[in-house]
Amino acid sequence: MRVDIDLITARLRSPFVSASGAIETRELVLLRLEDADGYVGFGEAAPLESYDGVCARDALAALEDCRRTLMRAARLERVEILAECSRLAVLPQAVAAVDLALWDLEGRRAGRPVWRLLGAATAPAVEVNYTIASADRAGASAEAARARRAGFRCVKVKVGLGDDAGRLAAVRAAGGAGLVIRLDANGAWSVAEAAATLRALEPVGIELCEEPVRGLQETVELSALTTVALSLDETSARPGALDRRVSEAVCLKISRCGGITGILDAARRARVAGYDPYLASTLDGPLGIAAALHAAAVVEPTRPCGLATLGLFAGRTNPLPDRRGKIALPPGPGLGDGLARWYDEGG
Repeated sequence: MRVDIDLITARLRSPFVSASGAIETRELVLLRLEDADGYVGFGEAAPLESYDGVCARDALAALEDCRRTLMRAARLERVEILAECSRLAVLPQAVAAVDLALWDLEGRRAGRPVWRLLGAATAPAVEVNYTIASADRAGASAEAARARRAGFRCVKVKVGLGDDAGRLAAVRAAGGAGLVIRLDANGAWSVAEAAATLRALEPVGIELCEEPVRGLQETVELSALTTVALSLDETSARPGALDRRVSEAVCLKISRCGGITGILDAARRARVAGYDPYLASTLDGPLGIAAALHAAAVVEPTRPCGLATLGLFAGRTNPLPDRRGKIALPPGPGLGDGLARWYDEGG
């Protein structure tokens, strides 16, 4: 098996602001596997240091540790390769790249899309939310109006930035009464701060708040102090987080879960525990977004997913555009046709 590992830098159209900081450029790691018959599978590692404490160069090094195993992959089953790479790489973000490339390769060999390999009967377009990361009222209002015109039913507003009440009021005014508003605090608050802030923001109409606090016990304590539905995000990776329900929902991500295989297992465990799982991206490239779309055909999330993020990148064609608040799965075998070209475009 030929193995190529490359570091890609992609520029965002404007700074992506959250309580974790501002992001202007995105580093991703592209994995390419080519077998003896000329079939090629692509995978992507998309760690986000401000989100999960892992940078792209960490993932790059972890994938290099897997190179020998991947080079002899033709003599091993996919499950064996993934198990060995999980042991060697350790980082789930690197394991995700291997998992995606193996699924992509298997689909191309079989001439079938990954969602069919996963056993899904159909693959409908996935409903997605629009993410508002503007730090000022005018910007938030403009984004909400844009989301409404584009047909989005749900927007996710980054909070914990200051003037949350003013920005949310602007979003509600621009988006109208029918727009579903989801909050994402990225763990910015203490339990007491979260309870007081959600109490003040609740009148605007909130679907749920992602990661208002960090930690399982903190989430349990906050749940007793608010009537706003809560969702785990960063905390979902904590040991035992998916074994017992501490919030209404959980946000799962391809990169953090270790790929399609990992996210399907996480969603299954989450549902057994009583969570309502939905999927989102960590500013992934199109391979990561496509992987989540294929996984969604099996997970069947009931809430809009945070996958409409490719439009945030500058100088690159979006191969998975949203249409009226939904994203269709890409055509073609494996993860889909033409996705890898995005990584060669200028930024």
